[in-house]
Amino acid sequence: MARRASIACLGAGRMGRGIAVAFAYAGHQVTMIDVKARTEDDFARLEADALGEVRKTFTSLSKLGLLTEAEVEPLAARVSVLPARQSDVALSEAGMVFEGVPEIVELKREVLATASRQVGLDTIIASTTSTILVDDLSGVIVNPRRFLNVHWLNPAYLIPLVEVSPGKATDPAIIDEVKALLEGIGKVPVVCAATPGFIVPRIQALAMNEAARMVEEGVASAEEIDKAIRYGFGFRYAVLGLLEFIDWGGGDILYYASRYLEDALGSDRYRAPEVISRNMHEGRIGLRTGAGFLDYSGMDVDAYRAKRLQAMVDLLRHFGLARPPVIDRS
Repeated sequence: MARRASIACLGAGRMGRGIAVAFAYAGHQVTMIDVKARTEDDFARLEADALGEVRKTFTSLSKLGLLTEAEVEPLAARVSVLPARQSDVALSEAGMVFEGVPEIVELKREVLATASRQVGLDTIIASTTSTILVDDLSGVIVNPRRFLNVHWLNPAYLIPLVEVSPGKATDPAIIDEVKALLEGIGKVPVVCAATPGFIVPRIQALAMNEAARMVEEGVASAEEIDKAIRYGFGFRYAVLGLLEFIDWGGGDILYYASRYLEDALGSDRYRAPEVISRNMHEGRIGLRTGAGFLDYSGMDVDAYRAKRLQAMVDLLRHFGLARPPVIDRS
């Protein structure tokens, strides 16, 4: 794939606009293609709205210090919108195509099938669905080896993480190519199996539902729960991954805590998966034993801990919570 391949987005809605900003910021030409049949006046309104939002986003990023005011217009000029009837040239020249139409299987299949006939045989095509499995869509793609799902987190132009989910027919080389493209625009791609919820939506659904449940049960106010998430849950997991954190404290702690919560709250939603007890029996508790979900053998554990703790101190400074010690000098 060319270093700065042209990008086509099927759909000019929120996802298409976010992806357009991300790629245009990184130097790519981006064409958003309206997949809906419209009158000329209706299309003109959509085009003005889409390009207006792109320009507004770049303006907001300039106010946040990511670019200068003088750079707003050159960046926005990299993005265009075309009606479906004029999509042939844009698609035939695209280095990669992202589908971002509403989460309706039939609609996605129709749009993807049409686009896969208009692009080159080796042009990579990706859905951005957050709910539909890639293999529920791949059957309509001409040459499905070049098809996969690329799930962005909103706002797509800011959040670094992008979840890459290949299908059964996806060529592994295509996965590597997509990862390289995403890394080239400053994103952090992770590869996951084609399962409902991918990684982040699956974890955050549990966390969000539990937070809502605690409000419902009167455990704490919404404000107090969100404060706990910002300065406790989120603070730690901005530095340590969830599985890394299990290893940091020890899988045995999670095992016993899960058993207590399951019994005390009378719900199997706190039950630890079998892998937790299996790791314990195999001595894979975490840092203390040199292995857990991650392998720490041969690692300078003290240096590793110091690096993670330094990152937490940096976060304290970011939040304005780092204070000097109180010294009694009397």
